[in-house]
Amino acid sequence: MNTTPTATPTQMLSDAGVSIWLDDLSRGRLATGTLRKLIEEKNVVGVTTNPSIFHAAITAGHDYDAVIAEQAAAGATVEETVFAITTTDVADACDLFAPVAAATRGVDGRVSIEVDPRLAWDTAGTIAEAKHLYKKVNKDNVLIKIPATLEGLEAITATLAEGISVNVTLIFSLERYRAVINAFQSGLEQAKDNGHDLSKIHSVASFFVSRVDSEIDKRLDAIGTDEARALKGKAGVANARLAYQVYEELFSTERWDLLADAGALPQRPLWASTGVKDPAYPDTLYVTELVAPGVVNTMPEKTLDATFDHGTVTGNTISRGYDDANATLNALDALGVSYNEVVALLESEGLDKFVASWKDLLADVEGALAAARKDA
Repeated sequence: MNTTPTATPTQMLSDAGVSIWLDDLSRGRLATGTLRKLIEEKNVVGVTTNPSIFHAAITAGHDYDAVIAEQAAAGATVEETVFAITTTDVADACDLFAPVAAATRGVDGRVSIEVDPRLAWDTAGTIAEAKHLYKKVNKDNVLIKIPATLEGLEAITATLAEGISVNVTLIFSLERYRAVINAFQSGLEQAKDNGHDLSKIHSVASFFVSRVDSEIDKRLDAIGTDEARALKGKAGVANARLAYQVYEELFSTERWDLLADAGALPQRPLWASTGVKDPAYPDTLYVTELVAPGVVNTMPEKTLDATFDHGTVTGNTISRGYDDANATLNALDALGVSYNEVVALLESEGLDKFVASWKDLLADVEGALAAARKDA
């Protein structure tokens, strides 16, 4: 009798070259061991955070009451309190993932923390905040998240040049993705000139997926024809697949070969915003349709659970789909759906949402600090 256990879908995904990262972090996950369990049972090898995640974590329940009371007693400002809370959680998560980082030579086992989103249009401010976060977390396996705004591109280069590993976030367009890869390679070239060991510098480029469908589907519904409706739910995957084609192209140039010869590792594409927002679509759509070697998929827990439960992994689902992906974007253009308009809007909205979440977080923590001072 063959008693060999059947590989889980998440194991099959890992075997196909996809690194599974969880798009969530909280003190409760760390304290209760639920995050460790996801590492052990569902092939999770990293974590991403953002302002919305921290807002949800800190304002839900009472996990942070004690530290807020301590900060209040010490006379800390709201910014100092939030900085202390978020960097401590990330540092603790880095410790949890340290064995993964060691086993993968730093490729995985990564935990991301984002610069204050209000700095997204401030190059110098972003560089300073990136250094500050890196120094405070003080873990080799941290990634500093920097949005891929035009102002952020220079900050990405400058941060990498200091030997700091970077997660470039909020990428929607193929043109901006090319600029991100250029910023990454420029940063490594400067890091090399600065004497840094390139093999120790890691980076991912977070390409957002589901939000593309959400916006384009609205426009297709407004058009209302059968031809338009037939294109619903296809743009996000098509855009991401073409991003992988850009990745393959720009990491097989002479410029990259020189960096690779010096020990550099490529900046991996990371699929973000992979939770399905339209219940009409398969709940694993942005996982199983975006499988290829050397990518990261960062999933909210609901998507991770769905993938583990019933995801169908059939190997590489990207590299043979370039023609179809181009055809999808061309068909959208023919219907009058402007790709450039959509991706510009999504970047603006994405930044606005993160800024709003950060401001809400500051307001909520300010209220908690005031209450703690009153009770002291």
